[in-house]
Amino acid sequence: MNLFPYDSRFDFMRLRAYSLGVALMLLVIAVVAMGTRGFNFALDFTGGTVAELRFEQPVDVDAARSKLDEAGYDSAQVQTFGAANVILIRLQPVDGQQNAAQTGGAVLELLSEPGNPGVVIRSDFVGPQIGKELAENGVYALLLVVVGFLVYISLRFEWKFAVAAIIATLHDVVIAIGWFALSGHEFDLNVLAGILSVMGYSINDTIVVFDRVRENFRTLRVGPAEVLNRSVNQTLSRTIITSFVALLTVLALYFFGGESLRGMAESQIIGIVIGTLSSIFVACPLLMWLGVTKQDLMPKARDEAELARRP
Repeated sequence: MNLFPYDSRFDFMRLRAYSLGVALMLLVIAVVAMGTRGFNFALDFTGGTVAELRFEQPVDVDAARSKLDEAGYDSAQVQTFGAANVILIRLQPVDGQQNAAQTGGAVLELLSEPGNPGVVIRSDFVGPQIGKELAENGVYALLLVVVGFLVYISLRFEWKFAVAAIIATLHDVVIAIGWFALSGHEFDLNVLAGILSVMGYSINDTIVVFDRVRENFRTLRVGPAEVLNRSVNQTLSRTIITSFVALLTVLALYFFGGESLRGMAESQIIGIVIGTLSSIFVACPLLMWLGVTKQDLMPKARDEAELARRP
């Protein structure tokens, strides 16, 4: 299935100055938003109270969340935990309150109904130090993924390809993170997991295009700009179809996955859209900006046998 003919001739390289300019502008906006507005960190990073409650009957999670909001518990996270009548509630500290038992009892009194009483199974306070450790571990995970990608791409491609792929991927990740700073939406561990998945999706799309660049240079006798243009055009249908299918899945998660998964789905939606555009308008233009040459585009000797077997 092709949305665009295999031999399309869209001149993406002619637009490289504009596309890189827009990409840089979005990057600057994201960085400025992170520096000036900061993040609305969730309980995972700030500390607070975790309460597990069991009721006789199943609980309406949305109604419970609304009651907590009305009672002054802002950004409360409510989700079922193992069974429909057991809910797990994560609460930000209220007016410096750190007595977990009192908080659990107050929440139980607020959510209990005459026909559906409940009990507190556990109510624990999560200190800010634990949240700090989670934040540090999240940063380490992000750096580990970046280093892993850099090592793999450096082995798989020449250094200019590796640099272009890493810059394009970091561009997508920074914009996805910057969206949460700009919008003020809650940033928790689920969002961080979504950001990491965005990195994987973005680098995969870029590698597909770069692999086609190498194959085309093996058979085409044209300049680097034309090789890059044809490579993007030949993978255009694949890029858009794959992104559309992935987007449908994440949209379903966003609308029907519940409040606890909405942040992760939101980060993936932003990442898929930006990642798709960057694989078309950013990755190959970056190669041109880095001054890619014929030697850079030549496949490595150990890959020639493999490329020769491909149709």
